[in-house]
Amino acid sequence: MAVYREKDIFERRSAANEAKKALLARFKAKPAEDDPAVLARKAERQRILEEREKRNIEKERLKQERLAREAAERAAREAAEEAARLEAEARAAEEAKIREAEENERIARLLADEAERKAKRDARYAARKARAGRH
Repeated sequence: MAVYREKDIFERRSAANEAKKALLARFKAKPAEDDPAVLARKAERQRILEEREKRNIEKERLKQERLAREAAERAAREAAEEAARLEAEARAAEEAKIREAEENERIARLLADEAERKAKRDARYAARKARAGRH
């Protein structure tokens, strides 16, 4: 079994110095702003951003067209429903007029029958009175 040995201060200091040197070397190795590779990456990122913006604009345009089309369809559907409702109301009103006319006709027939029965009854009564008056 390996024995764990704690690093002393000198080893820790040298490790920290080496890490700082490595970090500095990595920073110095970073290409300059005018390096062609850096410029190419920057141009590629700019192109990607522009394409993304174009896609977003196209997506928004398509969304607005879809919303306008849905609104037009909804308006047409509501107009058709309103026309159907008005037609149904007109048909119901016409049916109500027909029923009312039939009811009035039935009432008129009943009144005419009643008047006819009354006239017959009055005629019988008058005949009976006439017969009674003769005797």
